[in-house]
Amino acid sequence: MAYDAEDTRRRIFAAAAAEFAEHGLAGARIDRIAAAAKANKQAIYLYFGSKEKLFAAILRAKLEEVRAAVSIDPDAVAESVGQMFDWYRQHPELVRLQLWEALETPDEPDDSERERRDGFREKVHQLVDGGTAAHLPEDTRVRAAQDLLFTLMGLITWNFAVPGMCRMVLDEETDRAAWARRRETVIETARILAAAAGR
Repeated sequence: MAYDAEDTRRRIFAAAAAEFAEHGLAGARIDRIAAAAKANKQAIYLYFGSKEKLFAAILRAKLEEVRAAVSIDPDAVAESVGQMFDWYRQHPELVRLQLWEALETPDEPDDSERERRDGFREKVHQLVDGGTAAHLPEDTRVRAAQDLLFTLMGLITWNFAVPGMCRMVLDEETDRAAWARRRETVIETARILAAAAGR
């Protein structure tokens, strides 16, 4: 059977995503990634360059996944937030990767940050063009939409960053029961915030 480079890359990528989500950048081990991917360590370095570059590539790809899967519709912010909540519930590894990034990587802008910033600017302008903060002077609309977007992201992702706390505060027996309650609350809160931002 011929060597399939693309399949090897996919297997490395999947194994590394799981390894980084569980152990972070510092705790992840290339030998465990290679074993899980059924690949050799040299292939990892050949395709990705270093452990740090592999981590950055995975985070970038996961953020692109959520961007492609869900967008915030300015005319249906609450419904969009519900879809984002469901996406994060199905992909909790993204929140863990973002937490590891915050803990372990230098707080200095790089090429990937500039790309991500552009993606968020696009979402903000969609909100502004859709009428968010239309009552405000033009120079402050963008800032209001940025604040709304970041607040909505926090409302969604914090549930998956600290599932145990979510379960305990809501006094539910399972994460699933707590998330079901939180989903309704997050959607209703998003509805109120979007309406307030539109006034």
